[in-house]
Formats: sequence, structure tokens, C-alpha cells
Amino acid sequence: MSYSVSQNLFLTTSLICALLSQLSHGQEISIPKLSDTPELTDFISPQDMKPISSLAQSMTKIESFIQRLPDDGDPASQRTEVYLGYDSTKLHAIFLAFDDEPELIRANISSRENFEGDDSVELIIDTFNAQRAAFAFRTNPVGIQWDARWTEGSSFRGGFDTTLEAVWDSEGRVTDHGYAVKMSIPLRSLRFPEAEDQLWRVQVGRYIARLDEQNNWPHYSISKEGRLNQTALMSGITSVAPGNNTQIIPFIFAREIDALDPDATGGPMFNQKSEQDVGLDAKFIFNDAIVLDLTLNPDFSQVESDQPQVTLNERFEVQFPERRPFFVENADFFATDSNLVFTRRIVDPEGGIRLTGKAGDYGFGAIMINDEAPGLNRDADDPLDGEKANIAILRGFRDFSAQNRVGFLVTDRELGNGYNRVGSLDGRFKLNANWVTQMQTVATESEHHASGEKTTGYQRNIAVNRSGRTFNNHTHYIATTKDFRTELGFANRYFKADTEGLHQRLNFNFYPDESAINSWGATFFPVYLQDMEGQKLFSQVSASAEIKFATSQFSASIADYEEILRPQDFNGLASNQSYSYDDITLRYSNTVLESLNVQASIRDGKALNVVPPSGTMPGVANTRRVSIDALWRPIDRLRVSNTYLDTQLETLSGTSIFTNRIVRSNWNYQFTREWSLRFIAQYDETDAGPATRLVDDENLNFDLLLRYVINPWSALYVGYNTNRSNFDIVDMEGERELVVANELRNDGDQFFVKFSYLFQR
Repeated sequence: MSYSVSQNLFLTTSLICALLSQLSHGQEISIPKLSDTPELTDFISPQDMKPISSLAQSMTKIESFIQRLPDDGDPASQRTEVYLGYDSTKLHAIFLAFDDEPELIRANISSRENFEGDDSVELIIDTFNAQRAAFAFRTNPVGIQWDARWTEGSSFRGGFDTTLEAVWDSEGRVTDHGYAVKMSIPLRSLRFPEAEDQLWRVQVGRYIARLDEQNNWPHYSISKEGRLNQTALMSGITSVAPGNNTQIIPFIFAREIDALDPDATGGPMFNQKSEQDVGLDAKFIFNDAIVLDLTLNPDFSQVESDQPQVTLNERFEVQFPERRPFFVENADFFATDSNLVFTRRIVDPEGGIRLTGKAGDYGFGAIMINDEAPGLNRDADDPLDGEKANIAILRGFRDFSAQNRVGFLVTDRELGNGYNRVGSLDGRFKLNANWVTQMQTVATESEHHASGEKTTGYQRNIAVNRSGRTFNNHTHYIATTKDFRTELGFANRYFKADTEGLHQRLNFNFYPDESAINSWGATFFPVYLQDMEGQKLFSQVSASAEIKFATSQFSASIADYEEILRPQDFNGLASNQSYSYDDITLRYSNTVLESLNVQASIRDGKALNVVPPSGTMPGVANTRRVSIDALWRPIDRLRVSNTYLDTQLETLSGTSIFTNRIVRSNWNYQFTREWSLRFIAQYDETDAGPATRLVDDENLNFDLLLRYVINPWSALYVGYNTNRSNFDIVDMEGERELVVANELRNDGDQFFVKFSYLFQR
């Protein structure tokens, strides 16, 4: 047999195997149209939980849940029954979660989407039967809501997007036999195609917190890549439509601010001002699946501050998540492997419009918005004084075959006489039940607003991923030219301009039978990066081991690094310098107690010091970083999230470079499902030693927020924020200057009120 023939035979066989692996062998159900709305009383009696009324008995029953974790493929340890039906306006689901030890069920009254650590049940609905995206609805045993969009690998970051914020009804009750939950989801809160007979996909799930056990029907195996390809077909829904789902959400807000203005004429001074304004969010649905969102004069004062991260001694930008509602909703629509749309680059929008939709196998999205921030607080003779950045984003994709997708993304940011334009082509291809590849090509063109200089850049990346029970793999190659620039994107070390490299993560997991250990495994993570001319920039070789029990887990890792700094990387370097260092990290988490969940880690070893005194070159230093996160529920309805970060850096001879401590405590008391009070205190301190150019820094912030939330869009917020820092204002030859001080002074107070209300038809 010739080489060409054998090669063709191999390729043909591989293709057939790949196609056969994607054939659906899932289950099918049909759900009835109900004459009335089911209630929990139709299923709960003093003696048992079961369908009592004729209405309840007419609903389609689902049972025989299978474990995904910890014992993939085994029957669930506790029995669960789900009853499904619909009427002309809503989809109804009743969960009966039986438990042999109902006193151990974990359930807390909390704010929406904040019941981690509790038992819960889940409904996943793929309304387009496309196996790409789905709606997810989840509640804990007392009916606290959580909802999200599930995206099937729009990038390797695919998964849950918890910004759905749908309006639906839920109720839960703990009984002597377990607990029962009702979900009633308005059809107008969903998107689905125009068709007389609907064919959807469905998956239901249950999480048992004390056992860390995840159960599903149909079986959602960790041995296969993907989730929606493991759902069941659901028929029976006929003659329905979401209707005219128009949402108008006007809001009013007022604030009083007394804050330090460091850019005031004559030098820093305190300014007091009052602001009153109105704004509008609106949503319009066309042809069942096309959504138009508008925002005018958005206000984000009620958005919770970022979780603390250590940003000192970092050569690369630290990514903070987006929290503002207009930007986070449908963010997965614009997600690609290379993060080209990082909306935190849009600082102060005046208004915006977003259009997203899906028609058959085609999806599209567009955003037009401005940003007032670039032109604020500039001198009158600055050419950018008062200028707004105008931003446009366009996304399109086509789905085909079994979970494959090709798409494009275009972004444009115009500021003054300059611009940054980005064009991208991307694809995701499922090779078989376990393997997926993703690839992307990006081109950029930029013109600086002042010099008029034009530059072009390119990036290509390809990833090959495997998901399975025992073996997982992520191999990623990325190459980016020197003049690549994306002003709306975010680039970590791997995606930086003038960087080419490969990183790979190999993970092995094992699941012992009849053992207290749920699983154990090992991970290997090698990295090699160079510039586009072949000069080595960075390498890493790390290995870790992990042991998981039902309510705790422990891991240990060791890593060795080599980093090369070039003269363009650090001012003062005359030639390339190489630095080698290593570290060890230990991590531990425990959820044994319902009232206390703890995660802790410690990293010890060496690091590269890139904040030496002025005129001094970088060097290897000793480092230690301690991180502790604790979720504490001391009493019913009170939830306390605490974070402690301690980072120390010193020279090899023992001289202090800096010590940074961050303490954050978030207290939330839930009076009712609607009323809650949140208090956040955060203290951030940096003690600069003699071996750094950093200066002492100290900051203390208090944030108080009273919330009345009817639904995600109808709410009243009353808030107060105050901040203290170590500064002083001194008079220097008639000019005020800001200097570092040893005592904390108040540098800003804010009081605000915001009210919004959803008008829906």
C-alpha cells in the first residue's frame, strides 16, 4: 500500500469516526400544555412529595438522575423528580428534591445570585436546538434566583454568563422529605424561532452541597467535551410566541459629592457639587430573536467595587471584570479567543445602542457607543479637550454541523484625528466527542491623533483543546507583530505585541473507588515565548498535584521561570538581561461547615523585582504572598465575605522592597427577598522599603448601600461612600501641591439615590 493511499485511508477513517461521534443518541421528551398554573401545593402533602392534583399528574415526569461529579456515570445518591409543562405564556418546572437527611440541606435567604454553598436545582433550555447557547435558571431550596446564558465554546472562555437578568417567578420550600422548588419562566423572557411547533433541548440538574455532588438528566458526562450536545430533545410546545417584549426602564438619580480634585486650578482642592439627572435603558424584541438595547446617560453608582487584586510589581496589566449592566449583558456575543472587546476601556459613556440577534444558523451583534472620558479634565489648549471617543463594534457568525462556528469581528475607535481599527476572522471546530480546535486571525490599523503616524499589525492564534474524565489538554500558539494595537481589547503576556509563543496545559485526573478521596490529579504547564525576531522573552515549567475530598481540596505546585528584559522593556538597561527564579504554591479550601467556607493559599519563593529605586536595575528578590477568602454566615440572612491579601518582597540580602496588605469585608443582610443592606469596608496599605521607588500608600474605604429590588430592573438604591488616604495639601510658592503624609485624611464623600422601574408589555 502506497503512502498516499494509507494517508487517505487514515484521513477518511478519522473523518468518519469524528462524524459518528457527533451523532445524537440523546433522549427525547414531550411536554403538555397545561390548563392552569401548577403550584407547590399540587405536589406537597404532610406525608410525602408527589403529584397530588390532576394538573400535577398531567405534567411530564423526569427522574433517574446520573452523577457528573464525583462519580461520573453512577446513579445520584438522592432521588430527584422534575415535572415539566407549559401554558400560553409560561414554561413551568417543579423540582422534588428528596433527601434522606433533610436537616443537612443547605439553604439561605440571600440576594439574587448569591447562594453559593447552598443546595440548588437547575433548568437548562436550548430554545434554538442549535447546541451553541442556552438559557439557564437555578434556585436554592428557598427559591432564591440565579440565571445565566450558557455559551458553548464561543471562545475557550465559554461557559455561564450571569448577566442575563431575566424576569421570572420562583418559589421553594424545605420539607421533612427534602425540598420542592417551582420555576415559572415567561416565554417573553426567552428567545426562540418563529415556528408552529417548537423543538428545544433541555437538561435538568441538582447540586447537593454537603457532598459536592452534581447530578443531571440526561447524563452530562465529564468524559465528553461540550454540554448542550448532551441534552435531551423536548417537543410538545406549539402555537406560542414571546410576544411584544418591550422593556422601558427609566431611572432617576441624584448625588452629593465632596471630593478632592487633584486637577483643580491652582492645585489640588476640595470641590462640592450636586448632581441630578435622568437616564433610560430600553429593550425591544423583533421577530422573537432580535434584541435592540438602548442606554442614555447611564449611571453605575450602585455597581459594587472590584474584588481586590495585587497590582504592585506587575509588568503586565491586571484584568478586572466588567460589572456594568449595559456592557455585561450579551457580552458572550462579542467574545473571541483574542480578547478584542474589553469594555472597561469605555470609561464614561454618554449613550449607547446594541443590537444582537440570531436567525437560523446566523448570529449578529453591533454596538455603537461613545466615551466622554478622553476629553475630560484636559487643558484648554489640549487638542483632545472635550473630545469624545466614538466606538463601533460589529460581530457576525455562522453555526454549522455539530457545534462548529465561523465568525468575524470588527471594532473601530475614533478619537480626535486618530483611530484604531481591528478586523478579525475566527473559527471553532469540534473534531470529535473530546477534541475542539479554535483559530483566529486579527489585523489592526492605527493612526495617532497627534503625529498622524499610521501603523498596521497582525495576530494569529490557534488552540487545540481536549476535555475528558481522565485527560484534558490545552495547547495554544499565538504570534503577534510589533505594531499590533487594539485600544478596545485586553492583552495578557501571551497576546502582547511583538510576542510569539506556545503554552500548554496537560491535566490528568483519577477517581478512586470506595475511597474518601473523590479525585486526585496532576497538571503540567510549560510556556515558551519569544519576540518576532526569535529572541527568547520568557519560559515557565510548572507542575502541580491536587487532591479533592467531598468538602475540601488541597493542591501544591512548583514553578521555574526564566525572564529576559530588553532595553525597550525597562528604561536604563543597556542590553538584554536574563533572570531566573522559582516559587512554590500551596492551596486549600474547605466547605465542611454550612456557616463557613474558606479558601487559602500561600506562595513562597523568588520573583522579578521591577520596581527598584530610580537608577537601579531590576533583580531577583524573595517573595511571599498569602491569600485568604472566607464566606461566613453567622446567622440566618447575614452573609459576610472576607478577603485578606498579604504580599511581601525583599532583596536577596533581606532589605525590604515593599509590603502590601489588603483587607476587605463585605457584609450583606437580607431582610426579605426584596430588601437588603450591604456594607463594604476595604483597607489597602503599602509600606515601601528602602529598596524601591514606590512610596508609602494607605487607603480606607467604606461603602453602604440599601437596596429594594423587585426584579433585576425595578429597584431603589440609597448609598453612601467615603474614602480616606494618606495625603496632605501644602502651599509651595503660591501653588498647592499634593504630598504623601503619615495620617489618613478624608478625600471624598458621596451620597446617592437611584430609582428605576421596569415598564414591560
